[in-house]
Amino acid sequence: MATTLFLLRHAAHGELHRLCGRLPGIALGEAGLAQAGRLGARLRREALEALYSSPLQRCRQTAAAIGDRLALTPEIEPDATEIDVGAWSGQRFDALAGEPGWEAWNAERDRARPPGGESMAEVTARIIGLIERLRQRHPDGRIALVSHADVIKAAVCALLGLGIAAHARFEVAPASLTACALWPGGGKLLRLNETGEDA
Repeated sequence: MATTLFLLRHAAHGELHRLCGRLPGIALGEAGLAQAGRLGARLRREALEALYSSPLQRCRQTAAAIGDRLALTPEIEPDATEIDVGAWSGQRFDALAGEPGWEAWNAERDRARPPGGESMAEVTARIIGLIERLRQRHPDGRIALVSHADVIKAAVCALLGLGIAAHARFEVAPASLTACALWPGGGKLLRLNETGEDA
């Protein structure tokens, strides 16, 4: 028996010039809502039995659009939430550029930590813990989880036995689909960063 888990990044929002983190009120734009609808249409062929989401608005909106297409009600999972970037939340990227802590975060993600925020090791621990709970809940099911780029990257790195420094070697685009098969004590990657253009 194996669980098939679809890790879905939320669709696009309009806050491209600042680090949103867990800020409230970051909603999908018109393009993002269209992306979410297309993602839901693609998932109709996957026969999902359950749909889970990060509690942040952009994920809940993405999950709602998918759920509407699949007649599923999304369930909120707090451990799927965005990385806590602490004091950097809401700051513009151009203001962060050149800050030593920011430079270290982007160069040594496996060792650095946002001021007052989470390390990637902590993100990995919580998302892997959640994935294992979902696997136990759906031991032979097909399920989806709407989350965030760095959280999905942490899960993929852990699944493949890679250090978190490998996160920069692959992309997780808005409204993308990454799939894995999971069984007790193991799993494998089935698909990575598929967007609508991949279908």
